[in-house]
Amino acid sequence: MSEQDRVIVIGSGLGGLAAAIRLRARGHEVLVLEAMEQPGGRAAVFEQDGFSFDAGPTVVTASHLFDELWALVGRERRDYVQFVPVDPFYRVLFPDGARFDYVGDEARLVAQIEQFEPRDVDGYRRLAAEARRIFDIGYTELVDRPFDRFSDMLKIVPDLVRLGCWRSMYEWVSRSIRDERLRQVFTFQPLLIGGNPFRAPAIYALIHWLERKWGVEFAVGGTTAIVKAMVRLLGELGVEVRVGTPVAEIEVEGGRAVAVRTEAGERLECGAVVSNADPATVYTKLVAARHRRWNHDFLVKRKKLSMGLFVGYFGADRTWPELAHHTIILGPRYRELLEDIFERKVLAEDFSLYLHAPTRTDPNLAPPGCEAFYVLSPVPNTQAEGLDWDARGEAYFEKILDFLDAEHVPGLRRHLVTRRHVTPRYFETTLRSFGGAAFGPEPRLTQSAYFRYHNVSEDVDGLYFVGAGTHPGAGMPGVLCSAKVLERVMPGPGRKGQVFKNMSGETG
Repeated sequence: MSEQDRVIVIGSGLGGLAAAIRLRARGHEVLVLEAMEQPGGRAAVFEQDGFSFDAGPTVVTASHLFDELWALVGRERRDYVQFVPVDPFYRVLFPDGARFDYVGDEARLVAQIEQFEPRDVDGYRRLAAEARRIFDIGYTELVDRPFDRFSDMLKIVPDLVRLGCWRSMYEWVSRSIRDERLRQVFTFQPLLIGGNPFRAPAIYALIHWLERKWGVEFAVGGTTAIVKAMVRLLGELGVEVRVGTPVAEIEVEGGRAVAVRTEAGERLECGAVVSNADPATVYTKLVAARHRRWNHDFLVKRKKLSMGLFVGYFGADRTWPELAHHTIILGPRYRELLEDIFERKVLAEDFSLYLHAPTRTDPNLAPPGCEAFYVLSPVPNTQAEGLDWDARGEAYFEKILDFLDAEHVPGLRRHLVTRRHVTPRYFETTLRSFGGAAFGPEPRLTQSAYFRYHNVSEDVDGLYFVGAGTHPGAGMPGVLCSAKVLERVMPGPGRKGQVFKNMSGETG
């Protein structure tokens, strides 16, 4: 194939790598360009003082989506990276000292619910049955379907109305659950993809059933092991993943993407561009305004963005075996804190935290006898006025470490041996996420499906999108399924009917 026929993938996050594998399996020539000095995007890794810290996503759900990628080219995912189950999925801790282990087994869930509020047992069973019905529509039928036309949206409206998906997640759960603590247990899931449970539509209840159905897993070696496995697979398929190559412009001629220009000045011709980069950044920074009739700057800036994240990484020279792999520490305020983060955009005095202790599952991520952690705090994105993270980041981390030492990880301060942190500024600058939003547009009803950035650009022929900012949204299943959408909307390579043959000569 000529250079004019190849596909350039911008960004090597999980969505971009999955897209590259799927494109290569269909016979496309593919080149992946990554701005950072390592592949992975949000799923990068920080290695420091013998500790390995996953920079971003840590929760693996619907792992069969990874299996599909390897099967497309006649290989086994297990030969490249291993997944192991995590139990409990999450341990949820409340300010009053109560604890709830969020698991997949219904009997264990019901036993705990009964201890909190016996009347909520029947309510949970109704909720779970409804979540399964939402999953059957929202995931099984729609997750890899493009929503590039309004008529696509209209077709699903009756089902969404019938299932009550127009309600907020919190309102939907509250119809079945009385206990406020249990309401929080069953509504925090949208936060995992950047959504406010008080505004995210109830279609995201499908996350509960998705986890019930397929469990929660962890990649041995951390999420970075998945990235390395995907890059290794692409190398075997003849696809280059070129790091340290930020893109400065998508060149458009006659309304079509024909090349990309790197910041180093190199011009790379192509037949199509698949962007795993934030669509808002791509439209406002990489595509000239004269080529954008739909996604002009004013429209892009009107979109509501997801929250920002403060993430602290730290290692200690002892272990805390009593900790769970994933712990969600809820603060004294729920609705009010989320209002501070999403609407008022102020840094609150209190916080809720996600504490990740991966050495519970894989001790090799830290030196012998040591513990690796990361702690995540949802915070306002960089659209917050007057919030200078360069000035406040270190003090905020100190406050979190003091809290953990006093309440949940006793003795942490005495045993701390390494630390670092990132703020929404990291997402805005290093990851090039518009407004420092950690998950792209906020997943609310008016920014889901058709109302999210489309997988096929309305402005530029031959420009496609995968990843957290486009349909179906953030989270590992979301970004992996966005790559599946390509197979419905993107034409095959110039040699029609061509399929990829793996190294053994078998058809993939």
